Amino acid sequence: MVLNWIKIFIYHLKQNKLFSFLNVLGLSIGIAGLIFAILYWNDEQSYNAWNPEKESIFQVVNDQPRSGFLAYNVIPLGKTLKQNSTEVESYCNFQPGYNGALIVYKDKKEVVQKILKSEGNFFFFFPFQFTNGSAKTALKNKNNVAISEQTAELLFGSENPMGESIKIGEMNCVVGGVYKISEKSSVTPSVVLREEFEENVKKNVENWQSHTSFLVIKLKNPERKEAIEKQILNIYIEKQAKKAAKEKGISTEDYIKNFGLDKPYLESLETARLHSKVVNGYPEGSGNYQFLLIMLGLSIFILILSIVNYINLATANAIKRAKEVGVRKIIGAAKSQIVFQFVLETVITTSFAVLFALVIVELFLPYYNQFLSKELVMYSGQFYIQLLLVFIITVLFAGIFPAIYISNFEVLSVLKGNFSRSKKGIWLRNSMLIMQFAIASFFIIGSYIVFQQVNFMINKELGFKGNQVLNINFNEPKKPKDFDMIQNELLKIKGVEKVSAGNFSFGYGGYFSSVFAYKGKDVEVDNMSMEFGMLDLMNIKIVEGRDISPKFASDTISSVLVNQSAVKMMGEKNPIGKEFDIRDDGENPGIRRLKIVGIVQNFNVYGPQKEIPPMLFYHLKTISESSFLSRLYVKINPRNSEETISEIEKFWTKKIDTRYPFSYDFVDKNFARTYSDYISQRNLFSLLNIVVILIALFGLFCLASFSIERRMKEIAIRKTLGAETNVLLKELSKQYIVFCIIGFLITLFPTYYLLNKWLENFAYRIEISIYPFLIGYIVLQSLTLLVVLSRAHQATRMNVLKYLKYE
Repeated sequence: MVLNWIKIFIYHLKQNKLFSFLNVLGLSIGIAGLIFAILYWNDEQSYNAWNPEKESIFQVVNDQPRSGFLAYNVIPLGKTLKQNSTEVESYCNFQPGYNGALIVYKDKKEVVQKILKSEGNFFFFFPFQFTNGSAKTALKNKNNVAISEQTAELLFGSENPMGESIKIGEMNCVVGGVYKISEKSSVTPSVVLREEFEENVKKNVENWQSHTSFLVIKLKNPERKEAIEKQILNIYIEKQAKKAAKEKGISTEDYIKNFGLDKPYLESLETARLHSKVVNGYPEGSGNYQFLLIMLGLSIFILILSIVNYINLATANAIKRAKEVGVRKIIGAAKSQIVFQFVLETVITTSFAVLFALVIVELFLPYYNQFLSKELVMYSGQFYIQLLLVFIITVLFAGIFPAIYISNFEVLSVLKGNFSRSKKGIWLRNSMLIMQFAIASFFIIGSYIVFQQVNFMINKELGFKGNQVLNINFNEPKKPKDFDMIQNELLKIKGVEKVSAGNFSFGYGGYFSSVFAYKGKDVEVDNMSMEFGMLDLMNIKIVEGRDISPKFASDTISSVLVNQSAVKMMGEKNPIGKEFDIRDDGENPGIRRLKIVGIVQNFNVYGPQKEIPPMLFYHLKTISESSFLSRLYVKINPRNSEETISEIEKFWTKKIDTRYPFSYDFVDKNFARTYSDYISQRNLFSLLNIVVILIALFGLFCLASFSIERRMKEIAIRKTLGAETNVLLKELSKQYIVFCIIGFLITLFPTYYLLNKWLENFAYRIEISIYPFLIGYIVLQSLTLLVVLSRAHQATRMNVLKYLKYE
């Protein structure tokens, strides 16, 4: 019996080759899209899943009243919390982010970028598997360093690295262990260098205002998380608020009311990747949970569209098989047997679709990985279970509806030949066609709005010009006194127009922030320390007052600039000449009195999707905490730029940085990376939009063909009675126009709501106007008419005798 069903299925495939191919292709694209989303989902969910301590480890995150959420913490917090709480088992401070450094072993030199400085118990929180040594002894001594297997192979080859001396930057270290990272983790250092935070940074041990490290704690009972948060808050009140209130001569309550206080949160390592309150709470960064949901949701939409397509075509094609079903019922076939037969056909079709989808994924996975900057693979037990689940769901939804519909055919109506005039089942096809139009409308409108927002960011006036400006990072920071020599030598190179330096990066902001009191309020600013001429080089405008200049001796002592955002926060109408005090925690700690000499026009420093923060600009020598050179900015002439860069490299590697390879980036390209994720979202939405339109058009073409073919005799009679072609075209297409309008109206509110939620991610955004909806409707209706009218016009040119010769 089953073999007979398969033979019948193959016969119908041969009879409807084009429609069968389009049906399988539509399902394949829908399943492939969902597979891509599942692979991305699995990868993001796998972060830290291997860590047996993930549920007990928490990172301390602070909600600062001025800056928002920060992962940075004051160094003495861990020790103080451990002393005051029996719930805290242990704690570990480690440096925010990785550092790059030159590592030297005998005659071998390698630049390693992912070097992490941490306290000695790092591997108790991230228990990577050790191939040499152990977590207990790897960082036992102050000069110990632990290295990954890849780093060990890079430096030592087949030699045993244990106990060997290596030089990291200027530090002499001894290898205490080799570890292996085989799973996804929020921290994946190539080198872990032991650092005694409380010992090496003694000036910060009792400084409860300077947030300079990441802190993770291990709780004995994770359910006591909220109680620990309250304990940390009490510590902040005691150590931060009371001390600051005493300095200001006010009560602790008034200080908290007027100036605010850090509010601590404990974020579990288990959920840190996708649900952290901060963007870069760990060195490996955070996942984009919203983007992940968008991808998964859109992929599910596409699969739904593919299944709807299949159901529509299956029910439409059922008319041709009505007599087959009627005869089978007459000779004794049970309703369940007919259902099983058509479900079996769906199983076979879906099996082909899944195989084709896997081929599509295998072909396009390298491009998908490049798109997401991932290394996704399809081979895992979890993935195959999910794929089986997708298969079962597809079969259930795509097979059950048509099978039940067909099994309910009335025998007498079928055998009398009246079934084709029956309206039974038409409501199902029509409602699903409307759903197709609704989904297609959402994608067309959404794609246009995403395109508008991303283009708005790209074309937004940034307040600076970074084209043809090289951003050169000092691997080993220099002193301000070295700048004059570097500048003079670079200006001798043909093509170099201007040279300056700054301790900040366009796209990622400054390295420090400060808080100063002004007229009874705390003003938090990003510290933008720089050399003379920096603002002029980047074409950043001074809207009031003057720039700092070597002509004024005070400009390396007390003169500063503020941007318009800082002026607004200060609440000062005439800030020029005003003074304020600021704390300097550098080599010469103390209070500095600074004087405002100019106001800088607001410019984007963190990316156009974020608000412009208050900024404080001053010369590198003004505040000792910032008295070093970290980045050099060189404006070059676009003519013969390759030769100019080559000459800069020769000078750099001979006189400035003899140990590291020369590297640079253009400021505008570096800045563009800050919104590259949103460009990816735009491209993804555009790609999925094309896929959705194609699937919808496949279905519309097939459904229109079946519908028109069913009405061929009616068309022949109308033509015989003198109906004109335009009248026939109108009659054949009007129902699709109505369905298109209904589908478009259904999707209006969900589209507006969801896209408006997406736009809330941006500090600078477009307002949703009526134009995307008008354009979406016009495009959808135009495509619908193109498909339907082309098929209808072909039908009106048929030979009427072919359909009327038996009448």
